[in-house]
Amino acid sequence: MSRFALIKAVLGPVMRLMFRPQVEGAEHIPGNGPVILAGNHLTFIDSMILPLVCDRQVVFIGKDEYVTGKGLKGRLMAWFFTGVGMIPVDRDGGRGGVAALMTGRRVLEEGRMFGIYPEGTRSPDGRLYRGRTGIARLTLMTGAPVVPFAMIGTDKLQPGGAGLPRPGKVTVRFGEAMEFSRYEGMDRDRYVLRAVTDSVMAEVMRLSGQEYVDMYASKAKEAA
Repeated sequence: MSRFALIKAVLGPVMRLMFRPQVEGAEHIPGNGPVILAGNHLTFIDSMILPLVCDRQVVFIGKDEYVTGKGLKGRLMAWFFTGVGMIPVDRDGGRGGVAALMTGRRVLEEGRMFGIYPEGTRSPDGRLYRGRTGIARLTLMTGAPVVPFAMIGTDKLQPGGAGLPRPGKVTVRFGEAMEFSRYEGMDRDRYVLRAVTDSVMAEVMRLSGQEYVDMYASKAKEAA
């Protein structure tokens, strides 16, 4: 049994009991081949719930601090996140974005499923912020379809992304797969990249029901 299967078998029932996830539209996720899951990011537990509600393993980028913590808590976090498919990347450096993009490309070229939060960081106030164009570059470079998803209610269980989450009900809603083959070979055209990204974010907004803010979440945090 793989560590991913073990984690789902051991922690899956606990997570379902705590968060009672209602999953909608899971049939839109292809059963094989490269797939990009792109969705909103409300709080820390999004990255714990998403892998456990998908039948296929979701590989995603995470802060390297998630796997470098000390003590029992640090070791448990490292065991969980690397087990469910997180690849740690130092995203604070100047080359962090490039490393994340290349990691995603490699995962997709291996025919696997890659999860990404196009906002680039957690929403500071529950609204949906402008997506960064890495999602567009990934789908255009690899031809992988994009399945948009929405996390609903996770921020109510863990406000601010800090502290232990409280029990409650969350919804994970997947939309129909989106493909952008008509833009093949245009992954360096910034207008195309923005158009593809905005179309994905519009679908995430429709699924989540969030208010949209046409600025980057990181800028909103800096201004707060």
